[in-house]
Amino acid sequence: MDILICDDEPLAVERLSRLVSQLGHHVVATAQHGQQALELAAQYAPDVVLLDIQMPEMDGLECAKHLSQLDPMPAIIFCTAYDEHALQAIQSQAKGYLLKPIAKDDLNAVLESLTKLTQAQITNLEKKELMEEKVQRQQIAAKTYRGLELIPIENIYYFLADQKYVTVRHKNGSVLIDETLKDLEQEFADKFIRIHRNALISLDYLDGLEMVASGQYQVRCRELGEKLAVSRRHLPSLRERMQNL
Repeated sequence: MDILICDDEPLAVERLSRLVSQLGHHVVATAQHGQQALELAAQYAPDVVLLDIQMPEMDGLECAKHLSQLDPMPAIIFCTAYDEHALQAIQSQAKGYLLKPIAKDDLNAVLESLTKLTQAQITNLEKKELMEEKVQRQQIAAKTYRGLELIPIENIYYFLADQKYVTVRHKNGSVLIDETLKDLEQEFADKFIRIHRNALISLDYLDGLEMVASGQYQVRCRELGEKLAVSRRHLPSLRERMQNL
């Protein structure tokens, strides 16, 4: 299998690389923190990511949430010196949780268990389990010509659906993501509200409601000169939510 190793300790990376090679697998890349692991995972599409938890810039638990959005989705095995994150690791649907120093037999056992599932089965299981856990991300991942971009949720003005893609309008521009508006609405129900069948707007940037000449309504988006249409269906819930802001 192709394996990506992510750990901020060079000695740990060196030892894991040696174990992986001894077990007959291939290390496609190594990373020092979560964000770098995401970029390399998007580039190399590894079968497995061996992931440390406590790292600078982006820790392993946050990284795992974004790795689960990749297609194909890699299997995640946490490799850590601490056992207090075991519950969170289970909730992130990791395929393994190994404590350092990692024994060769333990690593081999986890990797062998993965070969019993096809990559398609792993991907489908991970996506289903992620939705069931309803894990709320802190960032949205988007594949662009610059690579994998991470947009903090607090920087997003609105989501706008257009056929099979969703436009994410944020402080530094806009990107397209291959997600559904329905899933985004469920995950970020406390931060965004649906104003139209094709639009969710951030409550933090909702600047007011106004009626246009045709009798239709639109909302103003704070920091932007743009205005978004409000459907009659979603108008009552929008008004109720605005009264509670």
